[in-house]
Parts: sequence; C-alpha cells; structure tokens
Amino acid sequence: MSAAISPPVGLTEPENEVNRRPSFKSRALHSPTFMSGAILTTTIVALALLAPVIGRYSPVAQDLLHPLAGPSGAHWLGTDELGRDVWSRLLYAGRTDLQVGVLAVLFPFAFGVSIGTVCGYFGGRIDSVVMRIVDVVLAFPFYVLIIALVFVVGVGTHGIYIAFGLTDWVIYARTTRSGTMVARSLDWVAAAEGGGLSRMRVLWRHILPNTITQAVVYVMSDIVLVILAVVTLGYLGLGIQPPAPDWGSMISDGQSFIQTNQWLAAIPGLAVVLTGIGLSLLGDGLADVMRPE
Repeated sequence: MSAAISPPVGLTEPENEVNRRPSFKSRALHSPTFMSGAILTTTIVALALLAPVIGRYSPVAQDLLHPLAGPSGAHWLGTDELGRDVWSRLLYAGRTDLQVGVLAVLFPFAFGVSIGTVCGYFGGRIDSVVMRIVDVVLAFPFYVLIIALVFVVGVGTHGIYIAFGLTDWVIYARTTRSGTMVARSLDWVAAAEGGGLSRMRVLWRHILPNTITQAVVYVMSDIVLVILAVVTLGYLGLGIQPPAPDWGSMISDGQSFIQTNQWLAAIPGLAVVLTGIGLSLLGDGLADVMRPE
C-alpha cells in the first residue's frame, strides 16, 4: 500500500486563494485609523440618538432658581445662565448638528457625482460650461460664500441647506469628473462599448462604481466642514435658531461667562473637536480600506 503524499509546505491552498485580496471587513478591522474613527464617531452618534433616553431634562426647560450651577448629581455638567441642563443641551445639540451636517451633503453629493460623471464621460460644451461654474464657485472663500448666501436666503436650517446645495456640489463634480476621464480611456471601457453596451449603461453600471470611491471618502471630510460651518453660523446667530440647542449657540452664550464658568463654552467646543477628529479618522480609514490594489 502506497504511503500518502503530503503537499509541499506553502502549496496547501490554491494559488487563487493565496493571492485573493482580503475582504472589506478584514481590511477595515486591520486598519487602526478606520477603527479609531468608527468607534469615536459611533459613540458620538449613539449619544446623540439616545438623547431622549439619557438626557435627564428637556433641553429647553429652565430652572431660574439655579442658574450657572456647577456640575453636580442633579446636573452632571451644570446649568447655563437660564438654568438649563448643559448635559441635555449638549446631547440634543449634537443630534441637531449631526443631522444638519449629514442632510446638507446629500444633495451636493448626489448632484455633484452625477454631473461630474456625465461631464467627464461625454465632454463637449456641457463640460466646458459646468467647469466654468465650478471655477467661479471655487474662486470665493468657502465660509465667506456660505455666510453671504445664508444672509440672502434666510437664517436657520433651510438657509443652511440651500447655501450648501448651491456651493458644495462643485468638489464632488470636479473629483468625479477627473476619475471618469481617466476611466474613459481604459481598455475595459472600450471593450464594453465595442461589445454593444449603450453609453449610458457603460457610464452608470461600469464607470461610476469604479470612480465614486473618492467622492464617498470625501463625504466624511465634507460633513466635518458642514458641521464647522453650522457651528460658526450658530455662533454668529445665523444658524440653528433658538430655542433649539446648537453647539455654536452654546459656545456663543458661554463666552459671556468665560471668566467664571469656563465649562459652558469649553464643553460644546470639545464636542465639536471630537466629532471632527472622529469623522476625519473615519474618512482617512475609508481611503485606505477602499483603495484598489
């Protein structure tokens, strides 16, 4: 009876298994940047979503008998000048700012990616016109343009949505256009077109999935920019309007007591910093995880 022959060391798996790229989940779990950003961002989002549960008071409820009270068992982060619970206002403000930050980038992302893909693939006159508009918008300082538009269209959330909808799409359009122009010249696109597929099918089913990665990664950084803009507008009195809590208005109200009650401005400022760090790390991690081999 012949003895069983063991396969040589290192050849126990088929070659395609050895060379197979790790899955998205595996790459994500082995990316410290992605995991750090995901944990921090998830924690902040969870706290905001659970505001009605873990917030001990209504964010607008006033206790005029205990204004500017320090942290205690009753009020974990103290109270503001109107006796409102700072912890509850911090949670609800995060809920508001995160919601506005996410919703404000949805239209710019969808419109910018669509128009950038079309311009990059077809070129021609529409490409020239759209790129001239992009150049004009990018010629203005971003925050100055946002503040000016909010002044024109009106303060509050609707003004923020309109201002970002009119301006923020240009980055997505330029980014996606560049990727589409590169993909258009590749052999597999020519093969797909030569195989009888329509140009629209090639565009939306084959080119777009391969060029949208950069736009998806930029979304995280864009949400940070939007939140910073919302906080800035709230600080100036042009953003989320009272009585709705907002990190920017909390910082603005707290600066009047910076000598005696520093936490009133420092705590919402720290929340903004941590949110920006979490989303930035998540965006950098996504760039690493989604980068093609």
